[in-house]
Order: sequence, then C-alpha cells, then structure tokens
Amino acid sequence: MTYTIYVDSPEETEEFAVKLAGLLQPQDVLTLEGDLGAGKTTFTKGIAKGLGIKRMVNSPTFTILKQYSGNLDLNHFDVYRLEDSDEDIGFDELFSSDAVSVVEWAKFIEDYLPADRLEITITRQSETGRVIELHPIGERYETVCKELKL
Repeated sequence: MTYTIYVDSPEETEEFAVKLAGLLQPQDVLTLEGDLGAGKTTFTKGIAKGLGIKRMVNSPTFTILKQYSGNLDLNHFDVYRLEDSDEDIGFDELFSSDAVSVVEWAKFIEDYLPADRLEITITRQSETGRVIELHPIGERYETVCKELKL
C-alpha cells in the first residue's frame, strides 16, 4: 500500500518529517527518491530535527555519508555519485547500527538496502507544493505509516 500526503511549502515538508521522526527507532531505514530540488534534503532536515539533532544538516553529495548525533543518531547518505558503481562502503554495518539511516538516491544501491524499509518519493507539484508518497516494505513500516494517520 502507498500512503500519500500533500504539502504546500518546505516548512510543511519539514513538519511532516519531524512527525515521522517521532515514530522512528534505531536501525530504521528510509529511502528518498525525487528529482533534484524536490525536497529530499529538506525532508532529511525535518527527520534530524525530530531526532533531536542540533547540527546543521545539508546534503552529503561529495562525501556520500554524514553522521549526526541526537536523541537518536542519523546516518544521512547521498549515494548519487555511486550510480553504476559496485562500491560497498560498509552499508550492512551502517544499516545495522543504532542509528536511523536516510538514503537519498537509494535506487543506486538497491542491492545493499535491507529488505524492510520505508521508501519515500517526493514529487514537485508546483513551485512550493510537493506530493510525498510513502511505500512501506515490511510490517514495521506498515505500522509506522498507520500511526501517522495519513
């Protein structure tokens, strides 16, 4: 099943992500897909805020991974540069750590992703409006989506 939410601003995107973050636990994996500028990093900023992370969150485009400490730690991946690559930077270890993992451009590391995860697609509808689709894979993520009451 796919759950859909419509947001009208970057602030609403972030607010929704904060709400989602309140339901997350260690080892949860969220994948983010969407065109450049769709709001993936804005969404991740909301997740970080909801996890109690105080540091500035930005895209790890040139480093692939940034890690943040909060009430729950966050692994923030941007694997765009790994397209057509077989490079494994220790994904299994990182996904099984006590952190929440958010993976932007996850389709490029499909083979390394855990079977259960929450796939999120953000689509631009207007200058500021977005459609956020959540596709839970696994019972844990179905429960999370139901708790969001979408």
